[in-house]
Parts: sequence; structure tokens; C-alpha cells
Amino acid sequence: MRQPILIERDAQVATITLNNPDKLNAMDLSMWQGLTEAIQGLSADDTLRCVVLRGAGDKAFAAGADIAEFDTMRANAAQAQQYGEITNATMRAIAECRHPTIALIQGACVGGGLEIASMCDLRICGRSSRFGVPVNRLGLVMSYGELGGLVALAGPATALEIVLEGRVFDADEALHKRLVNRVVADEAVPDEAYAAARRIAAGAPLVARWHKQFVRRLLDPTPLRPEEHAESYACFDTEDFRIGHRAFIDKTRPQFVGR
Repeated sequence: MRQPILIERDAQVATITLNNPDKLNAMDLSMWQGLTEAIQGLSADDTLRCVVLRGAGDKAFAAGADIAEFDTMRANAAQAQQYGEITNATMRAIAECRHPTIALIQGACVGGGLEIASMCDLRICGRSSRFGVPVNRLGLVMSYGELGGLVALAGPATALEIVLEGRVFDADEALHKRLVNRVVADEAVPDEAYAAARRIAAGAPLVARWHKQFVRRLLDPTPLRPEEHAESYACFDTEDFRIGHRAFIDKTRPQFVGR
């Protein structure tokens, strides 16, 4: 029986694999639910420092939703809203993951696949990767929860271009639109993504979590409270700061402990 979501661990880096290769990793209900559970479980693990998301095989990160489910699970607005609560929970789980997340993108990254990737902190893709949200051809609308990541990455004008045209475009255009951080040769994508994950894992984990928190908070237009300003200096009271400072003075490699 196919496991919809696979989880592997190598030291302080975990990999989540969207596992539906016969359908280019199209997302069905079990995959959305499994991805939420996987992300939430890994987020709670203090020994972890980075999470890599990828699709099974090298043909697709994820090619959108599994259309076969629409007749039974998303046949009307009421059903679609119930289903949307599940997909929106997945988006929130990825966005709120305490650890840095990297989307390792090989092949197609369209529709729901691009929605998932847009919620990750970094996106690294191959030269032949393809992107887009062609839901206008299905008469479908991206919900607020699904559209938010795309708007945050590309801005409202480009997000509208993507959803209004429904065009599928190449990796260079995705880079230009700020949908990805890096484009490399197809065969180099895993090495590049895991090299980035190892660099993140080598850093102080509390610092990574604070930076994620601060960037998200800066997107909120409400003024920062005094206690929020104070928190940006809390790192000076951590053991990791003492470790990092001493390692710099001694010209050694710091071994951070997450305290």
C-alpha cells in the first residue's frame, strides 16, 4: 500500500517526500492530511534544525490537486470549503514550522505544488522545472489560504498575472518572479538543496527560529510592542551566543546546542 507521505531523517535534517509518483505527486486528501501531520510533528522536535520538502522521483515536486477526487470530495461549494479547511491547515503548518524549510523542486511545480512550495522558506529548483497555477482552465479559484503564499512571494501584480493567465512557465521566469531562490542544473538540485540544509543545520537553531518569527512579524503592519523589540536581543542571553562568540575568538567551528 502506498504511503502518501514519507519521512526520513539524516542527523538534524529531515526530509518529507510527497509520494504519489504515478500521478506526478498530485495531492490527494491523504497527502494533505499526512503533510500537515508530518510538518507539525517535526516542528515540535527540538533536535531538528531543517526540513526539506520534495516530490517522489524527479519528474514533479507536485502537479497540483488530484482531479479524480473532485467528483466525490469537492463536487460543490460546501464540500470544497470543508476540503479547503484541510488544505489551508497544511499551508499554515508549513508557514508556522519552527524550523527552516526548503522546497527541493524537480520537474513540475504547479497548482497545489506551487502553493506548498510558496509556504517554504527557500525554494531551489532545476533548470527544466516548470511553474504555474492553471486553475482558470478548471473554473477553480485559489482560496485565500492558498493564494497568500503566492502574493507574499511575488507581489499582487505578479500573483494576478499567474492566476489570470494560467500559463505554465520555466525556471528562469520563476526566478525573475521571485518564486524561487536558486536555479541549478537538474542533476544538481538534491545536492544544492541538502548543502543549503546542512548550512542551516550548522547554524544556531534558536537564531533560525527567531529570524523566521521576525520576518513573519515584519509583514504585519501593526507597530511592534516593546516586548517584541526586547526579544530581538534575547539571543545575547543564550548559551549558543556564548558558544558562537568563543568559537569566533578561538577560530574554531561552533557546536551549537539550541539553548
